[in-house]
Amino acid sequence: MTQKLHILFICGWFPSKVSPTNGDFIQRHAEAVATKHAVSVIHIISDEKTNKEYIEINQENGVNIYIGYVRKTNNPLVKIRRFWKIFHQILKKLGTFDVVHLNEIYPFGIFALYLKKKLKKPYIISEHWTGYQLSNSKQIGFFQKIISKKITKNANFVCPVSQNLASAMQQFGLKGNYTIVPNVVNTNLFKPLKIQNTEFKIIHISSLLDKHKNISGMLRVAKKLENKIDNFTWKFAGGTSKEFSSLLNTLNFTTAKIEFKNHIPQEKLVEELQNSNLFVLFSNFENLPCVILESFACGIPVISTDVGGIKEFFPNDFGVLIAKENEKALVEAIVNQYQSFKKNNQQNKNKMYNYAVKNFSQTAIENQFSKLYLKSLL
Repeated sequence: MTQKLHILFICGWFPSKVSPTNGDFIQRHAEAVATKHAVSVIHIISDEKTNKEYIEINQENGVNIYIGYVRKTNNPLVKIRRFWKIFHQILKKLGTFDVVHLNEIYPFGIFALYLKKKLKKPYIISEHWTGYQLSNSKQIGFFQKIISKKITKNANFVCPVSQNLASAMQQFGLKGNYTIVPNVVNTNLFKPLKIQNTEFKIIHISSLLDKHKNISGMLRVAKKLENKIDNFTWKFAGGTSKEFSSLLNTLNFTTAKIEFKNHIPQEKLVEELQNSNLFVLFSNFENLPCVILESFACGIPVISTDVGGIKEFFPNDFGVLIAKENEKALVEAIVNQYQSFKKNNQQNKNKMYNYAVKNFSQTAIENQFSKLYLKSLL
């Protein structure tokens, strides 16, 4: 039986009142670890709506969550002082712990480095940030790079969610003891459902940021599909159509049903996936999106751009990978999936679900982290 520990998650991203969906993938890691260990989370964020510093304490799915809200300031020295002060206030409230699990190297890794030097607490790092990819890393400043190198070097383990991200981080100069731990899926929640749609249903789920997710490209593809397949619905979940109103007016859809839905909780997200025939991700850059793994768990085939670490966890018969910005390839891939739909040639949903359970379930991810925690204490 695995030794039960108290793991302190220090998170640069985490859902809060300021940003309810920010870092929900980190929350899922914490909840997976909490199935075997005690888990406390520290997250600190500036809040322009508050005129004082305060700490909010909650418990959710077995995780003790400490969020420090500080007054917003444009003075970096004042901000550092406020974050540092409330960090120590939270430390006094949560008591003793065994291992630090850092999420986001900079700047929150400074806290992990402090705890290692001051309290001799080992730490591991989980990293998801696309900023280390070569096309983005040139924007990282000299000071951040120097501090990030020191934080990474002192970690017992560095755990990017994909080998692609690990390679990008090492190329950037972040030396450390690397081991890949992917994102987690609640496979008790995300599971296949037998459906009999008479209309082809496509879904895309994300932040709907066009620069990142290329929503405009998908909308142009949807217009081209009107001449190639029968009536279909393409749902965009995670935001509104406001940014794309001009494009939508220009495209002037006649048969396709284009729907935008604001952020929806995971319970409803499951239903949306389960009742779809295809998930599409047309991103310009990614690491390892949770929603692809969740689609697999629901037995839903995926068409995605071949970016970041996606192909590392993408079996050939679970969908199709295409080049980014290749709208022609996306049209062809969707038409092929539609033809399979018309012939009732469904994916092997159980095979997809079992793959998700083996690689991304809470048990699978918890086991990987538990081994690293225990090794860190040796």
